[in-house]
Amino acid sequence: MALSATIYKAELDISDMDRHYYANHALTLAMHPSENETRLMLRLLAFALHADEALNFTRGLSAEDEPDLWKKDLTGEIDLWIEVGQPDERRLRKACGRARQVIVYNYSARAAAIWWDKSAKDFAKLDNLSVFVVDDASVAALEAMAARTMRLSFTIQDGEVWLSDGEVNVPILYQTLQAATRG
Repeated sequence: MALSATIYKAELDISDMDRHYYANHALTLAMHPSENETRLMLRLLAFALHADEALNFTRGLSAEDEPDLWKKDLTGEIDLWIEVGQPDERRLRKACGRARQVIVYNYSARAAAIWWDKSAKDFAKLDNLSVFVVDDASVAALEAMAARTMRLSFTIQDGEVWLSDGEVNVPILYQTLQAATRG
């Protein structure tokens, strides 16, 4: 018998002063049986950082030809393709050909460093690719806030990200490994 996805509900209050975006989002996330809460929370962080009415979670791990999140324009063209983790160079090259902008949010500093060292030269050729690695302490803070029902506030100002669950307020730190030169 196949394992089914675990459903999580999240209410996000996003105040992104850098983009002048202020909205509440009621989200339903499906955690794939092979996914863990860490990865789920990184997908939620990626949503908060790029929140938009047109940004959507995809089938993710269940579909090879879809990212974790994407934003399409009214014609169906992909404006934004977001991956969480350590996708291979071939997948990112294909994504960069399909989307105006591609973003990777990596985590687990040690594994991320190995992945980056192996592929940085190839990634440098992809001018619409941005790559970030989320700090291990921030990943742990995200994971600690994971619950089947969540109410979270993200405040983004001057490139700094703060996350609150109403009781705990923590900074979310990440480092830019590569910034897109177009897109």
